[in-house]
Amino acid sequence: MALSQSDLTRLLESLRSSDGIELIRSVAERMLQELIEAEATAHIGAGWNEHTTSRTALRNGHRDKTLTTQAGDLDLEIPKLRAGSFFPSLLERRRRIDQALYAVIMEAYVHGVSTRSVDDLVKALGGDSGISKSEVSRICGELDEPLTAFRRRPLDHTRFPYLYLDATYCKVRVNHQIVSQAVVIATGITEDGGREVLGTAVGDSETEAFWSEFLRSLRERGLSGVRLVIADHHSGLVKAIRKVMLGAAYQRCRVHFLRNCFAHIPKGAGEMVAATIRTVFAQSTAELVGTQLETVADMLGEQFPKVKEMLLDAKEDLTAFAVFPLQHWKKIQSTNPLERLNREIKRRTDVVQVFPNPDALERLVTAVLFELHDEWIAFPRRYLPEASMTGLYPELPDSAPALPHTTNKPAD
Repeated sequence: MALSQSDLTRLLESLRSSDGIELIRSVAERMLQELIEAEATAHIGAGWNEHTTSRTALRNGHRDKTLTTQAGDLDLEIPKLRAGSFFPSLLERRRRIDQALYAVIMEAYVHGVSTRSVDDLVKALGGDSGISKSEVSRICGELDEPLTAFRRRPLDHTRFPYLYLDATYCKVRVNHQIVSQAVVIATGITEDGGREVLGTAVGDSETEAFWSEFLRSLRERGLSGVRLVIADHHSGLVKAIRKVMLGAAYQRCRVHFLRNCFAHIPKGAGEMVAATIRTVFAQSTAELVGTQLETVADMLGEQFPKVKEMLLDAKEDLTAFAVFPLQHWKKIQSTNPLERLNREIKRRTDVVQVFPNPDALERLVTAVLFELHDEWIAFPRRYLPEASMTGLYPELPDSAPALPHTTNKPAD
């Protein structure tokens, strides 16, 4: 597309009034625009108002495009077509330099860098105007496909005898208000002793309906073989476990239970009470565990009757671990295995402080979990000894009915 006399005059005037960098920017901008128009003409098979037999499409205006360069931001116009699409090869989005920039921005986002910091990062890479929040969101949106695939991946490749559930809270803007939303996480121990991240979700609260929907989604994806669910004692969560995870026992997290006890005793007595209750979990047989719990309840009952009541009421849930192999007890008495995940999530979400919407929070949390899950898979270390896992599933004849959430497959 040739420059008209008026275009040449305006360009000459702008060049005369420009400093060195601005001169380079103006020349580069105009040169790229001309190359874009030339490529569009070749793609269409005809120039402006040109009638040819080789024409394949019609122009339909332009859309703005800002190209970041070392000379500054270049304001370009990309021709639009009435049918089909056109994007100039000079600005091909799959160029390595663009891929690298996008990767830096997305990696920064995944690591919890704030939008302002990302803006500074892009400026350091040569973008005078930095990058807008909408552009960060658009680029990070490209993470959605692999992250969604990770959240929805099938879980039927193995059985998970132990399921851990927990939640943490983050601030999110919903309907123009900042609210606290629950981020729920599920991890599991495989039947050969490995670990996997099974799922995550963001919701309004830890209600029974929310947890039930989350657990059903795990079941629908193929989660099976669950013998014990380890979780805190939120009423909605416990009701959902008993309703959805039929055939699985529920282990109340002992760490959270101790924290609940602290609310009913003087601060100075906390360590003594905690040490006394911990003796329940230091026994060597299921019978001794039950006996010790009753003994501890009687010991503490005279001074702290509320603690005694809590111990006796929670006996079944606190001691559910005791029917499983002794080698597993320390790992299945609490949700401590999830603490590292929660700390990592909080470390990265605290930088953002308030998420613009629940989807943004879910995206970042999933990315963090995906990263940790990959570590577990790439550098496998048995969380529980493989030899100790064989007794979790009884061998049954082929004609026998399957146990809840299990198959009749003999244990390896």
